[in-house]
Amino acid sequence: MAQVEKRGGLLRKSSASKKPLKEKVVLMYDEIFMTEDPSKCSPRFWEELFLMKVNLEYLEGKLESLDGEELMKIKDNINCLFQHCIQALGEEHPIRVVNALQTLCALIRGVHQKNKSTSGFDIINMLMGFDKAELCMKNLMESLDSLLCAEGSESLKSLCLKLLLCLVTVTDNISQNTILEYVMINSIFEAILQILSHPPSRREHGYDAVVLLALLVNYRKYESVNPYIVKLSIVDDEATLNGMGLVITQALSEYNRQYKDKEEEHQSGFFSALTNMVGSMFIADAHEKISVQTNEAILLALYEAVHLNRNFITVLAQSHPEMGLVTTPVSPTPTTPATPLGTTPPSSDVISSVELSLDADVQTSNLLITFLKYSSIVMQDTKDEHRLHSGKLCLIILTCIAEDQYANAFLHDDNMNFRVNLHRMPMRHRKKAADKNLPCRPLVCAVLDLMVEFIVTHMMKEFPMDLYVRCVQVVHKLLCYQKKCRVRLHYTWRELWSALINLLKFLMSNETVLLAKHNIFTLTLMIVNLFNMFITYGDTFLPTPSSYDELYYEIIRMHQSFDNLYCMVLRLSTNAGQWKEAASKVTHALVNIRAIVSHFTPKIESYAAVNHISQLSEEQVRSISTNVRRNLAFHTLSQEALLKEFSTIS
Repeated sequence: MAQVEKRGGLLRKSSASKKPLKEKVVLMYDEIFMTEDPSKCSPRFWEELFLMKVNLEYLEGKLESLDGEELMKIKDNINCLFQHCIQALGEEHPIRVVNALQTLCALIRGVHQKNKSTSGFDIINMLMGFDKAELCMKNLMESLDSLLCAEGSESLKSLCLKLLLCLVTVTDNISQNTILEYVMINSIFEAILQILSHPPSRREHGYDAVVLLALLVNYRKYESVNPYIVKLSIVDDEATLNGMGLVITQALSEYNRQYKDKEEEHQSGFFSALTNMVGSMFIADAHEKISVQTNEAILLALYEAVHLNRNFITVLAQSHPEMGLVTTPVSPTPTTPATPLGTTPPSSDVISSVELSLDADVQTSNLLITFLKYSSIVMQDTKDEHRLHSGKLCLIILTCIAEDQYANAFLHDDNMNFRVNLHRMPMRHRKKAADKNLPCRPLVCAVLDLMVEFIVTHMMKEFPMDLYVRCVQVVHKLLCYQKKCRVRLHYTWRELWSALINLLKFLMSNETVLLAKHNIFTLTLMIVNLFNMFITYGDTFLPTPSSYDELYYEIIRMHQSFDNLYCMVLRLSTNAGQWKEAASKVTHALVNIRAIVSHFTPKIESYAAVNHISQLSEEQVRSISTNVRRNLAFHTLSQEALLKEFSTIS
């Protein structure tokens, strides 16, 4: 008997003398693509169609092969197919429902794909017809809502979510997807929340549900009232919010795990041995090789949750109940989507067993820690477009957190200490920190560490100005909270000061190149104002008097950098160029720093001359600094007086 081989809807016999036979479903598709109504000759045509296994590849390919004019000729049949799909969703037989859902996916994708190359027809008209669109979409959304809320097959629920994700993502710009107007009117918000609040359904469908919600929230969010935004902003159900947080944590944690596995694999492999022999010249290449595809979809979900719902902030610091007993699966399924806004969910095995895996020396973990670790990975390499977008989104999320009063309360809580192992970019001039030496500290220390790490590792030709501005903004907002609440954080502030001064030096060294692309004075002013904040209000939040001494020492030690900056901005503020106003603001902002330098430097030089010392130690400078500061009449350093003194320079 001749063997039968199935290819693209064809049943091909091995004998070359016979013509290939087509599957029955393919023959039925061909009838739909005729101008005649297929049910004229076969009254049971639609009934039989949904008993046949769907051939998605053939159906989508057939739609793509037609030009716009040919597609318009069979519009009535496509409308009819769409309507019968919706009718089939109400059938009791699950096979019909499954086939109808898959057919709808193929139809929506196929017609949208055709519209990309051949504009001139309306998607809604082509799929449903203008006159029936409202009723069709109402029935479709009601059916999907019922299937998602029912206690039926989990596979059916999964298909419903896949169809909705297909519907939402067919256009590159979600706000141009006019079909979503009907999804706004016929809301499935409650169905999504039900999935997230119920542990079994969350384990199966939580990822798709969270991504779907994040995308729906972004439909014309700035143009009209989006009901999903309104509803998400007022959710206060603890089970739902915790469920959403758990899904996000699991996805981010799985990314972190994959990255760590690849990192360890490379460190123990041949490449590691080679770099040990040859040196670290290839260290950047090695780093790039262990990159894992980023997950912007889940970051978007986290951003919308933090940005829109104040109640979600509490979820960031909570340990989830599922964290009790943790086991690592034998062969975990990769969860990171293949595309930036992918919709591939973590497998149920991974969700139920792997997360939330804890560090060996950490007693507990939470969403914020997982997010900070994720951020420390994706923010390392901003040359990659996806990582650049991910890094930006991470910093926007951190800005939202740093602005929130409650979030700041637990970030700075000295009774909530954690050991957060952030990933650090491999660099030739520093050794990798040992994980076991990490201290337990309030979470704000990890946020500041992440900001310092970004500052010192991204001073490069393709300067990510936007990310730097956001980074400094996060630091500023945290300092504002510390000043306001008089929180004396035991943090190594010197690392931050040093990083900021080195950033200023970089901006000055690359003035010409950077000014051709960016207004570097926006960032420069922010950095100088951070120092002004430490100088003016440091006594309210710096941990010890010696911290103030370290600040003064760092400013005096690096006074040449501040002098050079002053010369640069003075030069540009006295010229009638485009940077005059921006540079002038920096000139005025430098008053405090220049006053400190002018008061302390003569004292230091005098001490060095009297004691025949060519170079003072840090301790000597600090002791001088302390004595001078104690005897200094601070009222003579008022900013108003100094501004008046410098106002004649223009």
